[in-house]
Amino acid sequence: MVEVIHKLRDVYGVGRDMPLNYVTRKDVDDEFISNLTRDKHIVIFGSSKQGKTTLRKHCLNEDDYIVVSCLNTMSIDDLNGAILKAAGYQIEQTQTRTIGGHLKYGAEFKGEGKVPLLASASGGGSIEKENTNENSVEVKRLEIDLHDVNDIVISLKEIQFKKFIVLEDFHYLPVQTQQDFSFALKAYHENSDICFIVVGVWRDKNRLIYYNGDLTNRVASVDADTWRKDSLAEVVSAGEYLLNIKFDEETVERIIDNSAESVSLLQEACFKICERERVVETQAQNKTVGRGVDVPALMREIVNNQSGRYSAFITNFAEGFQQTEYDMYRWLIFVVLSVDAEDLQSGIRRNVFSKLIKEKHSSGEKLNEGNITQALQSSASLQVTKNVRPIIIDYDQTTRVLNVVDRSFLIWLSMQNRAELIQELGIA
Repeated sequence: MVEVIHKLRDVYGVGRDMPLNYVTRKDVDDEFISNLTRDKHIVIFGSSKQGKTTLRKHCLNEDDYIVVSCLNTMSIDDLNGAILKAAGYQIEQTQTRTIGGHLKYGAEFKGEGKVPLLASASGGGSIEKENTNENSVEVKRLEIDLHDVNDIVISLKEIQFKKFIVLEDFHYLPVQTQQDFSFALKAYHENSDICFIVVGVWRDKNRLIYYNGDLTNRVASVDADTWRKDSLAEVVSAGEYLLNIKFDEETVERIIDNSAESVSLLQEACFKICERERVVETQAQNKTVGRGVDVPALMREIVNNQSGRYSAFITNFAEGFQQTEYDMYRWLIFVVLSVDAEDLQSGIRRNVFSKLIKEKHSSGEKLNEGNITQALQSSASLQVTKNVRPIIIDYDQTTRVLNVVDRSFLIWLSMQNRAELIQELGIA
């Protein structure tokens, strides 16, 4: 007899909440948990929809952290302000300016409960205390410079802040803000016990260290991208137990082989199979599903749902930020569409771009290498500007490799006539 009924949407598929069939990967989960105790900042990186956020949700309780969602419009001041707001402060702009010309802000925090906050404020702040019959309410008002990480540290210390600070979608921040915050992280590490968990879509283990070499040994990186076949099979198996079903073994093997190591594609494929066979919740009697499924056709159906997004990405990326003499972004996407599937999956090296572009570009060997490099380094920023979310390609400045960070795009591209796509770019 089935004791607990689970809904299909809570087990398979891609949703907002953590799936019930979450699988612990020893080389990922254990590494993340181990680093939580080392007083280091942690970077969780990997391709889109590969389990970065669910890793954090699974390993930490909600009371262990606060979350700030990064936006492409945020300066370092905006990001610092968002951190203080998430910690409980109310921020208001004042008319006072710092020596450097930045506006100062009033930061107010109200704490309620029988456990009082700190007895005094530093940094020129003030405290007001109101007594009631049951609880005490303590109000802290500080005047701070959001551009100064030292003021942010003082503000968080004033309220005895002890939680992790999670920065989701760090890759959406402007490059300058990412660089500025990388320098701020060193100050957080040296002047406080505050630890950040930075979550970003990229394949570069040392992204923040590249921005600031002083973060070496102060930051631990966790690669959430790798899904081995046994882990993907375990995801299917965990869902089978929850729904009291059994997938056809041959179908499962073919789904894993055709998923490009993408757990989200695997989840969606399992969801669609169950939906077609009317398994919408835990079955009263064990049921076998998935026999005779045309897996390649199923995968085409799933990725074709994003066909419009991928086509728009190619067009918008080729246009670049604005029209320029060398049209470098058009030539970058030309290379992406030209290389074979194996190179595309493993990443395209910087010298490959140079070789292929110079063979076709009207400037030939006279083309400045700096133009190619600059365009590659701005590839993520361009996608954010063009509202490509999640981003599809990202350039690793450390290894000089451009990676596809949306695995569904790899499958979609394998189903397209690349010659036609290149022709649409206006490149003969």
